[in-house]
Amino acid sequence: MSAIRRDLFFSLIIACLCLVLAFLDLARIPPAPSGIRCRALVTGVDNSQVRTHLIVKTNVQLLRVRLLAGPHEGQELEVVNMLTGKMELDEFYQPGTTILVEYSAPGGQPVNAVARGAYRLGLQLFLVGLFALLLVAVAGVTGLKAGLSFIFAALVLWKLFFPLLLLGYPPLATGLGIVTLLTAVICFSVGGLTRRGLATFAGSLLGLLLTCGLAALFTHGFRLHGAVRPFAEMLLYSGYPHLNLTDIFVASVFIACSGAVMDLAMDIAATMDELKHRHPEIGLIEHMRSGLRVGRAVTGTMTTTLLLAYSGSHIAMFMVFLAKGLPPANLLNAPFVAAEVLNILVGSFGVIAVAPCTVVIAALLYRHGQPTAP
Repeated sequence: MSAIRRDLFFSLIIACLCLVLAFLDLARIPPAPSGIRCRALVTGVDNSQVRTHLIVKTNVQLLRVRLLAGPHEGQELEVVNMLTGKMELDEFYQPGTTILVEYSAPGGQPVNAVARGAYRLGLQLFLVGLFALLLVAVAGVTGLKAGLSFIFAALVLWKLFFPLLLLGYPPLATGLGIVTLLTAVICFSVGGLTRRGLATFAGSLLGLLLTCGLAALFTHGFRLHGAVRPFAEMLLYSGYPHLNLTDIFVASVFIACSGAVMDLAMDIAATMDELKHRHPEIGLIEHMRSGLRVGRAVTGTMTTTLLLAYSGSHIAMFMVFLAKGLPPANLLNAPFVAAEVLNILVGSFGVIAVAPCTVVIAALLYRHGQPTAP
């Protein structure tokens, strides 16, 4: 079977698995009571019941909306917008805003309508389409395979990993199994069923195993627990007090850096493949040295990527510490900051380790035979 046919067959298998995952329901959790959801245009607001405490608003905002879709399109109704006083969750609307409305219609007429936030689904769908178009335009067939891997990864996390955790499966073992599956699918989809794909997979897995071990070691050394993550405490109160939040936190550390690890491993493996293609006579040691020179260059920028990615999502938190004039020791010693420090440094260990691991594995795989590149 040719390389193209192997890739097509592999992609077909992944597509079929995506279809299976889309209909999978492992947790069998009954859906929350809900009604009809549709877009609606805010035509009027009543703020008479809203209570303002400095910059925080609580109580109820009453809206008058016109339904823009659904079985009752064109009808107008009253909508309740509950304000809890938490700015990260609440939204305050003005006339002309398009929102998502949820309501019931027991007698054929819409009643008990509640606002579910500004309508963003259409723009999100457009962004996904634009992402897919750009991916295919830049990477061609490889972009199509990368997009398929992206969908598969999202479905595995949502339909497999999260439900298994809710069912009480051990987070570390489950996380390692899931990340191994994702690494295999992504590496072989993008790199092909070749020695390049195999080197990427093996190097990535070694880096992630190191990250897992270090994350477990330093999480206990830092005396951290999984409740430092948002919504973790709410999860316990939602009927899952048996969950081991600390192990879930450890699993999140090596899963979060797995993308960067695979990215770097693919760069190194592709470089080793190209070196062998351009210089078939290159020796094992020189092949390794050339790969390591490339690995040193890309490793530096990749570790900075992790720093910027994790730090950028907590800008407001850092600004609060700075605005209050607190010393750096207080900042770094806070549990939620220590958790991010662990994320950055342990993830960087995995990124650094994956370069030499991939170089050695690729050099051994290419020691005999022809490279992947045509």
